[in-house]
Amino acid sequence: MSAQLVGQLRTAMGEGRLAAGERLPASRALAALLGVSRTVVTEAYEQLYAEGWLEGRHGSGTYVTEGVAAPPMPRPRPVEARSVKRAAAPHEIDLRAGLPWVGALDTPAWRRAWRLASGMAPQQRQDPHGLPGLRAALADYVRRSRGVACPVDGLLITRGATNGLDLLAATVLRPGDRVGVEEPGYRRAHAVLAGRGAEVVPCPVDEHGLIVDALPDGLRLVHTTPSHQFPMGGVLPVPRRQALLAWARRNGALVAEDDYDGEFRYDVAPLPALYGLDPDVVVYLGTTAKILTADMGVGWLAGRPALVKEIALRREELNDRTAVVPQDALRLLLERGDLDRHVRRMRGEYARRRDVVVRALDGLVLRGDTAGMHLVVDVPAPVAAGVERAAAERSVLVETLRHHHAGPLGAPGLVIGYGAAANPAELRAGCEIVRELVGTGR
Repeated sequence: MSAQLVGQLRTAMGEGRLAAGERLPASRALAALLGVSRTVVTEAYEQLYAEGWLEGRHGSGTYVTEGVAAPPMPRPRPVEARSVKRAAAPHEIDLRAGLPWVGALDTPAWRRAWRLASGMAPQQRQDPHGLPGLRAALADYVRRSRGVACPVDGLLITRGATNGLDLLAATVLRPGDRVGVEEPGYRRAHAVLAGRGAEVVPCPVDEHGLIVDALPDGLRLVHTTPSHQFPMGGVLPVPRRQALLAWARRNGALVAEDDYDGEFRYDVAPLPALYGLDPDVVVYLGTTAKILTADMGVGWLAGRPALVKEIALRREELNDRTAVVPQDALRLLLERGDLDRHVRRMRGEYARRRDVVVRALDGLVLRGDTAGMHLVVDVPAPVAAGVERAAAERSVLVETLRHHHAGPLGAPGLVIGYGAAANPAELRAGCEIVRELVGTGR
């Protein structure tokens, strides 16, 4: 009953029927009104406090948190342009990919972890591998959640997946080495590898991810996002994973596995990480940027221990380090089970948001919607560019696939992210504007 009440209140706030700053009934009064025990209401309120929907004001009561609830919106789905305009939020609706929703952070647990971590004594010299306690906790977490069974000495704490790739490149690449990146793909990976003096070779992808048969020989390293290819959304199937590892061994190459969106899949359980199939040739890169927030600035790199030791030595030479307070805060979140609970909540939240997007874009061809925090809408390139411009004029931020190509040509389509929007109502309004613009050929 508490779960039902939480769902009803969350929906009412998300749709604007309970407005930001509005006072809720006292738990005793609401329990009497609904004919349930006070415990049911108290547990529901506590859950919504933890998710950030509600806030208490000393001596005053319980209120809807400012900024989390949508303005009141009409319930019927808008069809005509006039209806869509009325449904749009007065501020920008962000539908760009790669941005998580941070409003669901378990605020009490989050604050507790940072408060306890802030009591750490300053360290005169930091282990380039990272804090031992965090490495032990992370080794357990990635084993349970992603099938990454690596020893603690095969794990290094970074400032994020991009930082991990940079450290790997600084260690194993020489100027002029040829490296592969997915095309379209993660532009920062292209920039990092080029910045280390490598010759970056675009490698084509399709609806399933990296096309292994198209990989050229002679690459020293290839960067891939097999769990949910960014931005096309494909999940690399097992035969291609095996073929990729065989290719790497044949060429003496390394595979940098960026586990983008790895925790979030909605049709079946998430596939284990590629690393688990061959730890000798795969370097696994993870980050808190998508599962928590980029503000934490903590990630991890897993690889064979001898290689990780080389990367740690190179890191000392570069004077690169990860701040210890965020490391210890993450350790506390892991050891207390708070991160696991947060990921479970977010898997459900993103599944609901994905359903909102799919319904709002009904009638359009969608790809990559079985996992992650974004999907792709198939539309001709000229239409996609027009939609991007026209949507921006109506305060909806959306990107074309062209933004994720390094070469002069780009695949047609729009990338729709559903992590950054403030709530499902805002997300629906933004997607309906996109749908309207696609229909008019804008």
